[in-house]
Amino acid sequence: MGQEESRNEEIDLAQIQELCITFMKECPSGALHLHEFKRIFNVQSSSEDESSYIETVFHSFDTNKDNSLDFLEYVAALHLILRGNLEDRLKWSFKMYDKDGNGKLDHSEVRNLIRVCQKIRVVSSEDMTPTQICDRIFELVDQNRDGQITLSEFMEGAQKDEWVMNLLRLNVNAAGWVLRNCGTRP
Repeated sequence: MGQEESRNEEIDLAQIQELCITFMKECPSGALHLHEFKRIFNVQSSSEDESSYIETVFHSFDTNKDNSLDFLEYVAALHLILRGNLEDRLKWSFKMYDKDGNGKLDHSEVRNLIRVCQKIRVVSSEDMTPTQICDRIFELVDQNRDGQITLSEFMEGAQKDEWVMNLLRLNVNAAGWVLRNCGTRP
């Protein structure tokens, strides 16, 4: 479930090379900072929700937590969102939700990201509020009912239920979004 979609989103090597050239042109120092990341992805500072989402994306790829993406972090990010397998994308989604980095998701973390994703139309809500979506996710995924979702619960829950899968992996056509916002042609 979900694997077929990720394969259909794949892009070719020339497009990835074009994105890498964009990095080198925008960041000759080899370090990409948040404001440059926002500029590359055409995120306007006037859009608080898009800005919050792109900051979460940026920090999820800043593996050494130095507030910049080096070339290797950038390439790893591109590979994940453009060609990554389902398991890797789910792990990335978990990291996106886990704002405090404690390895567990609480209601607040899940609800806040769903709210932002709804506002920028990354998540389709079926006319549910972020709280209702969050409650349903916890009902289906939080196996031990402790009010927190671990990575293993997250991975198992996503793979058992298609609705949960679409929400937990942020229901993103990441390749299309990257290509559209970076100005490359699919």
